[in-house]
Amino acid sequence: MTGAPITRADHAREAAVEAALGKLDLDDKARLLAGQDNWSLPALPGIGLASLVMSDGPVGVRGVRWTADDPSVALPSPTALAATWDPELARRAGRLLAQEARRKGVHVLLAPTVNLHRSPLGGRHFEAYSEDPYLTGEIGTGYVLGVQDGGVGTTVKHFVANDAETDRFTVDNIVAPRPLRELYLAPFEAIVKNAHPWGIMAAYNRVNGGSMTEHRHLQREVLRGEWGFDGFIVSDWLAARSTTGDILGGLDVAMPGPKTVYGDALATAVRAGEVEESLVDDAVRNVLRLAARVGALDNAPAVVAESALPAPLDGDALAREVARRSFVLVRNEVRDGHPALPLDPARTRTVALSGAAARDARILGGGSATVFPPHVVSPLDGLSAALPDGALTYRVGADPSDQLAVAAQGFELRAVCRAADGRELGTVDLPSGMIQWVGVDLPDGVTYDELHSVEFTGTFTPRESGDHTFGTRGIGPLVLTVGGERVWEGEEGLGTSTDPFNAFFGERLPRAQVTLLEGECVDVSLRLTVPRLPGMPMDAVAFSLLHLGPQRDPGDLIAEAVEAARTADTAVVVVATTTAVESEGFDRTSLELPGHQNALVAAVAAVNPHTVVVVNTGSPVELPWRDDVSAVLLSWFPGQEGGAALADVLTGAEEPGGRLTTTWPVALADVPVTDTTPVDGELHYTEGVFIGYRAWERAGTTPAYPFGHGLGYTDWEYESLDATADRATVTLRNTGTRPGRETVQIYLAPQAADAPERPVRWLAGFASVEAGPGESVEVTIPLRARAYQIWDEETHGWTTVPGTYEIQAGRSLTDRRLSATVTR
Repeated sequence: MTGAPITRADHAREAAVEAALGKLDLDDKARLLAGQDNWSLPALPGIGLASLVMSDGPVGVRGVRWTADDPSVALPSPTALAATWDPELARRAGRLLAQEARRKGVHVLLAPTVNLHRSPLGGRHFEAYSEDPYLTGEIGTGYVLGVQDGGVGTTVKHFVANDAETDRFTVDNIVAPRPLRELYLAPFEAIVKNAHPWGIMAAYNRVNGGSMTEHRHLQREVLRGEWGFDGFIVSDWLAARSTTGDILGGLDVAMPGPKTVYGDALATAVRAGEVEESLVDDAVRNVLRLAARVGALDNAPAVVAESALPAPLDGDALAREVARRSFVLVRNEVRDGHPALPLDPARTRTVALSGAAARDARILGGGSATVFPPHVVSPLDGLSAALPDGALTYRVGADPSDQLAVAAQGFELRAVCRAADGRELGTVDLPSGMIQWVGVDLPDGVTYDELHSVEFTGTFTPRESGDHTFGTRGIGPLVLTVGGERVWEGEEGLGTSTDPFNAFFGERLPRAQVTLLEGECVDVSLRLTVPRLPGMPMDAVAFSLLHLGPQRDPGDLIAEAVEAARTADTAVVVVATTTAVESEGFDRTSLELPGHQNALVAAVAAVNPHTVVVVNTGSPVELPWRDDVSAVLLSWFPGQEGGAALADVLTGAEEPGGRLTTTWPVALADVPVTDTTPVDGELHYTEGVFIGYRAWERAGTTPAYPFGHGLGYTDWEYESLDATADRATVTLRNTGTRPGRETVQIYLAPQAADAPERPVRWLAGFASVEAGPGESVEVTIPLRARAYQIWDEETHGWTTVPGTYEIQAGRSLTDRRLSATVTR
């Protein structure tokens, strides 16, 4: 293992690996490298190997079934976790996820995502940490250490330059060697060297002409050769497309199964002389080593013995802590001598809450990050519990969604599976009107061979009277029934999207409009005759029942919220994006909030000077009213306890601890890097090393909120800075009236013009400190040699750029309090 001493247990594991490998014939070895289903590798009892089980995702452990029967703790989104700027908190989050994984029989977590926020339009922005590679590497290191502390493997993903969703299966990202090394590879390198992950996931895309699953240079020469990675490399799902190309390029495992480019095809390629069997042996060693580490191989001691597992963690408590620590207070105006937040009980007896997202919280991003938590605390729930009876009023005000969404609120559904002769094969309760059954996801007793139809069946209780729109998403023959009446019947063909998942899921389509009364329960059903599609790489059933409630006049909704806010001491407006705006599988085209939410905020702020806006999004959005409200709090996708954490922060029980991990623009037109759409199959990273704040400073454009920005509930005076080229020691004092936590940020700025074109400054270190009122605290932050280096494209190596550097300490990129000069 890179950088780690070889122990007796390591030797024992390697011996067990070699002994097991020696017992396998070619067919067994090839079979072990191919998924047996969507989530697992085959067991080989003859060598004492259990089936290795993998699971999504970064905020929770879903397990191998798309069901809420076994709920999963839902932590805040990765962007939120990174906003805590606390690798140790990330480590604790990882330990909780390992605890969840072990409970569900999962050996490997398909996380973390450490691709960069190259552009705010990236559709999976919420699932990655930051625009800065150093911060990303530090948070990712903490996360990986935590998961593996619990004896569960990780797969750091998506290796590499998988920074957008448009044409993600086919795009060739053209990246020069220097930005590839200094930006996009840097987090992976840091995590490999500092956390020794047991897995890496190869991305869908190509880089500089080579498919990542076949990329010999990046996988064999860089990842394994230069960095010493000794874990397994698994493909992203359906990314492996070439038997010989993938094994020659260094890919160990092709997922999902049972139809992959490995297995029988790999054994055939070896017998045909197209592949050396030694390459197959190398890949099998990596898989067996993973099995040994997680305790799935006989005669191999697991890295973490049962007796050495971390102490159990309370999932609800940790989810709440991460959420409040991630919230970023970007604006907090003082009026009449008092800041808007925290709410002063003596001055805030009534609160007017508005925004559909306050009632129907969006707690996590869409796609593979989806899990089903045991409960969700919405902002309305959290504030209702925290404020005195009668203090809180609620109005919808504006709904961010005017599009069909997966049936959820008010629906109680189960799925009934039937054979062609009508026999019931099995049933399962559903958390929503969506099924994504792949491989072994089917309910107990159901097989694909017998399965003929699947029916959503249950009830819907409207919370509003009016015209309700019902729709479908899926391919194949569908029958929709509402209130005992067949309202639509038809058949949908395979979609045209270049993304095979989106093509299989189909389009969201309205089918019927039905007038319903508030509180009156009606029966609903949607039946799919399961299509048999030739050439599908895996057995799957995926379709959705969709719903859109009555669409009231936006002006009326806003007027109701305004009237409630007019007489309240404080108005709180929650604005949000939707799954149609931020989700896996597509990029954004705009940074505008959907619906009439901007109009709602403007109208409420016009009648109440004490207006607080909570921004429930996973990534940056435009906030045109930001200077007209008294406070703006970014809550990200805050996980299952988000509403409770929000109440903690608004009432002052806890401090908002977050700092921005990416730059928030005033408008999309100001963003330096926005290109996510390939031309002729290629996406050129023409900006080089200038992304994020590096690009903003180069352009000289002022964003709405800079990288690193975030306000607390106390004040800090930076008293002294003592620096050398290797470390910075900062002394600071809490000058406020309450205890607080501060994130000290260290930036490195070259002082002389030199040959390599470099940013004005870059993040070189950070640390969190706590102090009570009037207390001073000192913190020493190491500065790594890499901070002074660039990748030299002529020598193909790292080189230190000598000269004078200014060490800058402060609260954000633009709020730098102290500086000192050093020579390197």
